[in-house]
Amino acid sequence: MSSNVVYAIVKAGGRQEKVSVGDVIVVDKLAGEIGDTVEFAPVMVVDGDKLTTDTSQLEKMSVKAEILDEVKAKKINILKFKNKTGYRRRMGHRQQHMTVKITDIA
Repeated sequence: MSSNVVYAIVKAGGRQEKVSVGDVIVVDKLAGEIGDTVEFAPVMVVDGDKLTTDTSQLEKMSVKAEILDEVKAKKINILKFKNKTGYRRRMGHRQQHMTVKITDIA
């Protein structure tokens, strides 16, 4: 029984994502503008029954994606407080992300 499923595990922003052609994923902010093409280095590629994990073969492969949008994550509130001293510090942070669409696994 042979299946024609093609997907890859890519390293993007310190995390690994399982992607196939047409998937839309959210990754940490990348260098580039909306509409640009970016490349990810695959960690593993599955093409039907063929599994590729050899680094010499993976260096020849790449996963291409198109940048769709820049988004910000939900705000994280940070509060520092020390008892009996009157010290309070309130901060917030919104991480910047990019939405990308996988266009090619080759």
